[in-house]
Amino acid sequence: MLKSFKNIIISTCLIGSMFNSAWAKNASFDFSVTPIADNVYSIVSPSFGLPTPENKGWNSNSHFVVTEKGVLLFDTGSSEIIGNEIKKAIKTVTEKPVRWVVNSHSHADHWLGNAGFIDAGAEIIASGRAVRVMKEDGQGPVDAFSRMTKGATGTTHVKYPTLLLSQGEKRNLGGLDVEFIFSNDAHSPGDILMWLPKQKIIFGGDVLSSQWMPILTYHGNVPHLIDTLYEVVKLNPEIVLTGHGKATSGKSIKRDADLVAGVWKLVKEGHDDNKNSDEIMLDVSDDLGPTYRPLYKNFDSEIKRYVELLYKSH
Repeated sequence: MLKSFKNIIISTCLIGSMFNSAWAKNASFDFSVTPIADNVYSIVSPSFGLPTPENKGWNSNSHFVVTEKGVLLFDTGSSEIIGNEIKKAIKTVTEKPVRWVVNSHSHADHWLGNAGFIDAGAEIIASGRAVRVMKEDGQGPVDAFSRMTKGATGTTHVKYPTLLLSQGEKRNLGGLDVEFIFSNDAHSPGDILMWLPKQKIIFGGDVLSSQWMPILTYHGNVPHLIDTLYEVVKLNPEIVLTGHGKATSGKSIKRDADLVAGVWKLVKEGHDDNKNSDEIMLDVSDDLGPTYRPLYKNFDSEIKRYVELLYKSH
């Protein structure tokens, strides 16, 4: 199995370990649309865990904007079935076709639904680095998700992005001004965020978080994550749309930046003082716990993993 695909499966498992209890007994496969702002909508998954038979692989959010000339969609889910369900949900709002699809990154739960939008001739957009990882992984994620859901994800045709973005690229899509921000591999190789400057709305994929702690991965870059979060804070977004969880505001991004920077600093200082990870964990819990524990649903379960991950990186 390719190294990049292993990293994606590890990252998916990390999300599962963080959120596995969040899928309630009465959760449903309901692709309802939530209005966010004028012509901006979200389709929020109620599941925060691994792809399972119960959630049918639907464990990430998608967002879309209705423009003068068609729909701009951000992330397509983890199977062709899910992509088609997203397409149906969009049609409850508008009959305009999906003309542009943005894949935030290469983790399979955010782009394997691309095939659902090819028949309408949608232009699929991503960074070159993310596409390279997608192609390296090939059919692997499709087969893995099928096994994990006991076949609920069905048959998925892998459709890669065809338009590759450059750093800081700006485009006008159907009369909508859009800016793309590269995170410099903050969460995974080739992450991009999408910024609507007039509306002051940012679409963050898994780089941005809401009620859960930021998702650190083994193939992400934590210093670049910290830098990216602070750059997003400077934009002063009014609405933040994330890859998992509810819509939030710029205050959450400042909270996340300060948290990750604080853990990074304490781990570095502890490592330099020859402390082991358990000792550093006590320092982190004592110093940061009183402030951040009430702000996240998963502080106690996730902070230990943070320390262990960052300790190994020093």
